[in-house]
Amino acid sequence: MGDRVLVLVVDIDNDLYRKGKVVGPVIGRASNLKAAERLALADPADTDSNAIFNAVKRYDELKKQNFDVEVATITGSEKEGYVADREIVRQIEKVIDIVRPDSCLFVTDGKSDERALPLLKTRIKVDSIDVVHMKQAAALENTYFVILEKIKDPHYARIIFGIPAVLLILFAVSYYLNYGWQLPVALVGIYLIAKGFGIEERVVDSFRGFGFSVGRMSFIFYTTMIVFVFVGLAVGYSSYVQNSIVTSNPLTLYSYALQGFIVPFSIGLVVYLIGRIIDLEGRRMRFQLLNQGVYIGYSLIALLLVYLLCAWFIGQVYFWQFLLYSALALIVGYGIAIFSTVLKRSVIRHSKLKNRNVVNEIGSYIGKVADFDPKNSLIYVKTDKGKTISFDIDRVSKMTDWIMIR
Repeated sequence: MGDRVLVLVVDIDNDLYRKGKVVGPVIGRASNLKAAERLALADPADTDSNAIFNAVKRYDELKKQNFDVEVATITGSEKEGYVADREIVRQIEKVIDIVRPDSCLFVTDGKSDERALPLLKTRIKVDSIDVVHMKQAAALENTYFVILEKIKDPHYARIIFGIPAVLLILFAVSYYLNYGWQLPVALVGIYLIAKGFGIEERVVDSFRGFGFSVGRMSFIFYTTMIVFVFVGLAVGYSSYVQNSIVTSNPLTLYSYALQGFIVPFSIGLVVYLIGRIIDLEGRRMRFQLLNQGVYIGYSLIALLLVYLLCAWFIGQVYFWQFLLYSALALIVGYGIAIFSTVLKRSVIRHSKLKNRNVVNEIGSYIGKVADFDPKNSLIYVKTDKGKTISFDIDRVSKMTDWIMIR
């Protein structure tokens, strides 16, 4: 039988990378078994691992029937939509270029992965579709467990429980402070705008880096940071109330409140940085440690500028003083940027980068490091198609056994 058959699995929401840290595409029987095992150990309830195991089973069956066959798994993106489809297309074309199949057996767990089928059919002949169903005692029981698993998913939990809870709290606080219904509605509107433009996802991703764990010594620093945030809110509110006796100007009152909040919050940021230093140094992740230090430095400068702006509104400093202090803060920020670049170059220069895998922030494979130019702060990455791409070291957001480019 001369036709070459590709047994293909699609993980459109990229669970392989998010849960098992496996970068797609995964080609070959051994590689797919290893990827499925890692995903199953990370999340035994995830059906994508069952789909991969089933694909390997079909591969073995076709192999016994003397078919020329290969098995592969491709991944999309947790953001789904256009981003996932584009990544699916890229990986399909890469697999076709490597395997050179004549036809395809498409294996799916029957969920959203099937949306990749039209993208696949335009590039290769699909002979068969194998849908993997999880066995349950009854259809109702199956529905119950699907709903239960979705509720456990943080993404759906924020929608099902988080939004109604926030609404109830906002209306309660607004009623207590005699602000009426306008404030909660405005805050919900702001949230929906943030959700619609993807701002919410970026904020959630940034907070994932906190790494709270009671078992770590750094936990006490993270807890202290949260305490300082609440202290800042209390000080800001107290300052607002105290100065409302002196003035009724809303801009002045909000400036007093913001000043009261900024000082404890800045201390909390420094405490947080100490916790991150302990965590990252313990895991020998010094490159990420540099990034954390730079982010905190920039944040403190931004807070200082806001504090000076409030001081000018209140009348604590003259406008020329505000400009002078702002210029000094920007100079310090520029110094931090230069110093961090020097340190990053030093870390990268003393690291063995050549042939390390390079991925983007959604886990899509870019290529391997071909060279590093410390003078111009450039990393050269060679793709599978032989093309060399250069990236500035400032775009490196993570560096372990592989390098992540943002």
